[in-house]
Amino acid sequence: MLDIAFVRSALPKSGALVLLAEEGDSPDAIRAATDSATGGAVSRALEAADFKPKPGKTCTILAPGAGLSRIVVIGIGKRADLTPRLAEEAGGTAAAALTRDPAASVAAAELSPELAAAFAAGAALRSYRFDRYRTIEKPEDRPKFVKLTVLSADHARAREAWASMRVVVEGVHLARDLVSEPANVLNPAELAERCRALESLGLKVEVLGPRDMNKLGFGALMGVAQGSANEPRMVIMHWHGASGGGKGKRARAAKPLAFIGKGVTFDTGGISIKPAQGMEDMKFDMAGAGAVIGLMAALAGRHAKVDAVGVVGLVENMPSATAQRPGDVVKTYSGQTVEVINTDAEGRLVLADALWYCQEKFNPRFMIDLATLTGAMVVALGHDYAGFFSNDDELAQRLSAAGEATGEKVWRMPLAEAYDKLIKSEIADMKNVAGRPGGAITAAQFIQRFVNSKPWVHLDIAGTAWASKDNAVVPKGATAFGVRLLDRLVADHYET
Repeated sequence: MLDIAFVRSALPKSGALVLLAEEGDSPDAIRAATDSATGGAVSRALEAADFKPKPGKTCTILAPGAGLSRIVVIGIGKRADLTPRLAEEAGGTAAAALTRDPAASVAAAELSPELAAAFAAGAALRSYRFDRYRTIEKPEDRPKFVKLTVLSADHARAREAWASMRVVVEGVHLARDLVSEPANVLNPAELAERCRALESLGLKVEVLGPRDMNKLGFGALMGVAQGSANEPRMVIMHWHGASGGGKGKRARAAKPLAFIGKGVTFDTGGISIKPAQGMEDMKFDMAGAGAVIGLMAALAGRHAKVDAVGVVGLVENMPSATAQRPGDVVKTYSGQTVEVINTDAEGRLVLADALWYCQEKFNPRFMIDLATLTGAMVVALGHDYAGFFSNDDELAQRLSAAGEATGEKVWRMPLAEAYDKLIKSEIADMKNVAGRPGGAITAAQFIQRFVNSKPWVHLDIAGTAWASKDNAVVPKGATAFGVRLLDRLVADHYET
């Protein structure tokens, strides 16, 4: 991750320098000192570019003098409108502009410690790069930006604010790493082992194997897995930040928050096989599980004062002589039966067993599941919003607010009896798909049958799990959508 330091405000003598410009402001001390040291290069460049300091606008000055390699002026709009989210986006803009400079400083003396730390978080998020398998890349093609120094008037408090933000960024990077991994490396067993490694953060990690799940009666999840040579796993991660994980009345009374992730490490569609074009993208059909894993790492890393459990169902959906067939009937852990009309609607089968197990085992305060579930959601909302469904208005409102605060935006979709009727089966309790109309909704109606009236949210992140182009704090590739969203939800409303 980007090396970030916080120091007292002073004009740097080398490297690149980022200056933040507000609408209607007069230059701060460092900006004035920089302009003087460079013989007015900053003011001349801004005037020549007719620079307006709107959020996201930039002006770059190359080789300005005074020992600096470049100066990047970034607009942040009006001071009164500057939020942590906008400060993060400014940091992401800076990181994108500084890829050719090994080190840079940002003049953040006029920002509060929290906003200075948010700027650093945005830079760290945007500078992420998954390059584990690059072996012959030319040096000139590699980003050089590795160190950011934040010049802050209250650098000690900014450093403290960054400490908790840093572990959330690390959780995002972990999730992005997992989603980026190829499926020949990251099968269910390997992903479970990577979860085990998080015990070093203080998480308690349990892993259920095929024998355990067959004994429990996870017929829906095991039905998806039966076509693959890679055996399934279910991983349960515990964080006891409120009860301490000990014994006694307090520990027994604690109801954890529950986060459940779909972890299909590769999805061919099974017998209902997908088209070949684009199938390589199906390595990220475990992005829901990746987000849950990243979130649990973030909660543990910042010692969140909350009890939480993360449950991820890990399978590979393959066509073979042993694969589940269209028309098969499976018995879920809940006892309900499902007629499998389409084996490519497998994620909801995995979630069915995971959700019922979670509520029966842990009696959580609420359950939030995340899944790259339906192409229908991409058709409905594109790639800017994740759609969500909920049976609890307060939880839904809080999630929406967290989305606006973090930029991981969500949009509530309807649930209704009319849609539920569409998944009625002629030979079982339900079927796993209805027709094309309202496909994301009927999928959510299916999942709701395994919620048992527990406060619940289903997040369909099919359109937001992978970015086809760079965004403010998200480079092209795995986004880790959900980690920052849910961490904010927890921090704002559920910590003791």
